Amino acid sequence: MSTSPTRARMTGSMRAARTLVAPSRVLLATKTAGAAVLAWYLAPLIPFAADEYSYYAPLGVVVSMYPTLADSARSSVQTVLGLAIGIGFGLVAVGLDAAGVPAAVALAAIVAIGVLLGGARVLGPGREWIVMAALFVLLIGGRGDPDQFSVSYLVTMAFGIVVGVAVNVLIAPPVFLPYASRRLSELRDTVAARLDEMADAVGAGGVDHDALAASMSELSTMLLTVADEVREADRSLRGNPRGRRQAAAQEENARRLRALEHVTFFARDLADILGRIPPTGAPLRGEARTLLAEAVRACRDVVATAPGDRDTTALIETAGAAVEGYLASLEPVDTGIAELAETVTAGVSLRRMIDACRPFA
Repeated sequence: MSTSPTRARMTGSMRAARTLVAPSRVLLATKTAGAAVLAWYLAPLIPFAADEYSYYAPLGVVVSMYPTLADSARSSVQTVLGLAIGIGFGLVAVGLDAAGVPAAVALAAIVAIGVLLGGARVLGPGREWIVMAALFVLLIGGRGDPDQFSVSYLVTMAFGIVVGVAVNVLIAPPVFLPYASRRLSELRDTVAARLDEMADAVGAGGVDHDALAASMSELSTMLLTVADEVREADRSLRGNPRGRRQAAAQEENARRLRALEHVTFFARDLADILGRIPPTGAPLRGEARTLLAEAVRACRDVVATAPGDRDTTALIETAGAAVEGYLASLEPVDTGIAELAETVTAGVSLRRMIDACRPFA
């Protein structure tokens, strides 16, 4: 079991590297590059905007391109709102400068106010653009025509955002349900592997507490990551014409995630219990220790089974019998109440894992 944290870290690094060249990421990069070039060439045609500020159009594309259409649309609205607020503060600062207020005071004021407004979560990524837009208006627009610069800046950025969203909608908007399903399967296999390691440790009579704790920490981190990916897959359906008739797959992913969240919780509970049970002697004497190891392996078999597998019902029955056999083997003779409670709780945790998997039988 001591090698599992290292193996988990290596697996995580390899997965992160694969993510960078995943087809969906490559498609997003390609669409963003194409949309930026398109916005660059079309920007001079925008009314009310000076041609010299056309370079803001590709920037608008970049800030609008997100993996999902829902995130792309929401961030675009928030960015435009943040830009408008920042431009407004920038114009106020220009006015103060023209009225004779020291430039340093005007600069400090818009930065301070912009940072304060940056705490408004409702603006999302638009929060980051308040200070930047205000500074652009003060430092760039203030040297010439601030009104012309402000209009050109806002209109050109908004145009780039529109181009980005349009390209994202029209060119293969992604649906991440299959990817989320694969990640749920990876999580399922990881939970099964941890249970297998726990069964081996129990059978051998020695649990490496530190390695077990590190292993469970890695598992919890993976669960959080996969849960985020499932939610992103749900968001990829919003407003997506390719997301029609995907309700069944979406619901299955949601059911699998709920089940794996419960299984992971009770796997962590079991690991915590095993870390507190003495490695030898009461309360886990010979037969009870062997039966516990067998019960953990039987639960591992249930967890590792893919949804819809015809053997799931039989595996659940086998695991249930193994847990009952383990609980029946426990003897309170010469065993403290606290230690007996720990061994019983181990069986309860296994039973809860089985219950979490029953809907897939």
